Amino acid sequence: MLAVGGERQHGGNDGYDDDPARHYSWDDTVPQHGNIAAGDVIALWDKKSLLGMSVIEKIDMGSDVKPSYFHHGCGRADFKQLKTGDLRWWCNKCEVRFAERGSRPRNVTTYRSHHSRAWQDLNGRLSGRQIRELCDKPKSQHSMRPARWEKVREALRETGAQTPATVTDGARAVIRGGRRSATVQIREGQGPFRKRLLEDQGEVCAFSGPTPASAMEAAHLYSFAEAGQHYEYGGFLLRRDLHRLFDLGDIAVDPTTGTLDVHKKVRDYPLYGDLHGKLLAVPLRAEHRVWLGAHWDKHRSPQVADA
Repeated sequence: MLAVGGERQHGGNDGYDDDPARHYSWDDTVPQHGNIAAGDVIALWDKKSLLGMSVIEKIDMGSDVKPSYFHHGCGRADFKQLKTGDLRWWCNKCEVRFAERGSRPRNVTTYRSHHSRAWQDLNGRLSGRQIRELCDKPKSQHSMRPARWEKVREALRETGAQTPATVTDGARAVIRGGRRSATVQIREGQGPFRKRLLEDQGEVCAFSGPTPASAMEAAHLYSFAEAGQHYEYGGFLLRRDLHRLFDLGDIAVDPTTGTLDVHKKVRDYPLYGDLHGKLLAVPLRAEHRVWLGAHWDKHRSPQVADA
């Protein structure tokens, strides 16, 4: 996604109020406008180099009336602003300079992505030329350009940069998971998953602090039943009671601040109420924020919060 705000060569509109690390705006006049969805990995650049990457948490849609500009000579919007001279505009179709643009109102559907949770600043890791070559259509002039995630990830890894984890199959499964038939269903890979968490986090409950390993469980930050895989940085060690409350949504983690939010129905119990508003007891990685953000959106929507 090309993020240049009002500094655009194309003169057909007034640009967009982008804040690359937080949100990106567009409307239905933009090619590919409807092909973006929550959970997609996006890369933002400014023509010269890569700015950063993230995972879309949600997309707000609305409507607006915006001015649409055109060249009076041909009625087209294929022109750009010039830096010098009284004739400020250049029409690519007519190949002439002109002074004033025509304007007409246009009803548009607006879009704004929100992606601050997993944002990774990668300023300058890839040049504009490299980014163009990674796109499915390297010669495209559109502000939204599809690219294969595998190619982008490999190019970034060659620079030593870490890449963002997606909420589902984009994250790397580091331990074989799934289910197999037995007397009861058994989670394959659960033992190695727990061992990995102990190696990474030590004997620390992510919510309450130092805790004997025997009192903690390896908690997935997503639904293992749906995913069937143990993803890298996709879990915490949690005390058994806190694990249960997290699964139920009675405890959630604000993915932006890393603080615990204890639901009011259990907050009156001092054992849990004392945790409300406290920071996590373990470091919070960008990958954790993606998983915790999905959990937060599920259990802390306005409708759930008022329940």
